[in-house]
Amino acid sequence: MATGDLAAGSILLLQTVFGMLGNFSLLYCYLFLWCTGDRLRTVDLIVTNLIVANIFILFSAGFCSPMTTFGWNCLKSGSACRVFAYLRGVGRGASIGITCILSVFQAITISPRNSRWAELKVKALKCVVPSIILCWVVNMMLNIIYPIFVTGILSNKSITNRKSFKHCSAVPNDRYGETYAAMMSMPVVFSFVVMILASGSTVFTLYRRKQRVQNVHRINGSSISSAESRATKTILLLGLKDWNV
Repeated sequence: MATGDLAAGSILLLQTVFGMLGNFSLLYCYLFLWCTGDRLRTVDLIVTNLIVANIFILFSAGFCSPMTTFGWNCLKSGSACRVFAYLRGVGRGASIGITCILSVFQAITISPRNSRWAELKVKALKCVVPSIILCWVVNMMLNIIYPIFVTGILSNKSITNRKSFKHCSAVPNDRYGETYAAMMSMPVVFSFVVMILASGSTVFTLYRRKQRVQNVHRINGSSISSAESRATKTILLLGLKDWNV
């Protein structure tokens, strides 16, 4: 075993373990608050579903690759390939979609009272739960192709009608492949476009609010804390995270 592969596998495994611990800790906190009778805010509900999607991604993509480096292949059977591929696809799509919902909700929440977004604040609270459910259902339906076509790596090398991946293989379907790829890409592209628009609107609103507050404090001769700047950085980092999913 090469030293570089061992080091890379160890780093990836540590990142996955710490990521799982962090997400499970946050999920436990939200579930504890819910079980004790505390009413969770709408943003807490969105974040809870985002945590579950991240756990799916970490569990399906973060364990098998580093464990293969240590000599244990957890994807030998076709069933394991199907389950891990399906969880990764559903988790990735749900993570992008729920982050889009979070971006839109934040843009509506912080919008000024005299803006067009302000009229949607009440309606947005009613649409959050159906939007999250729809996001999960759509991704579970779109990724159903993985349990159908994905299987384990075959020992028979003479078989040419299978596309081999690192740990699994799949039967390519030239007739419906492009159509299915377009169907998989459309929700992702739509989510990113909406996310960019919502995040841009949020950043613009925070910038204008900061400018107004700065003008008020400049007149009064006092300093201002940069809470809006920190919120803007958080929004931008959230968007960058989903580009790397």
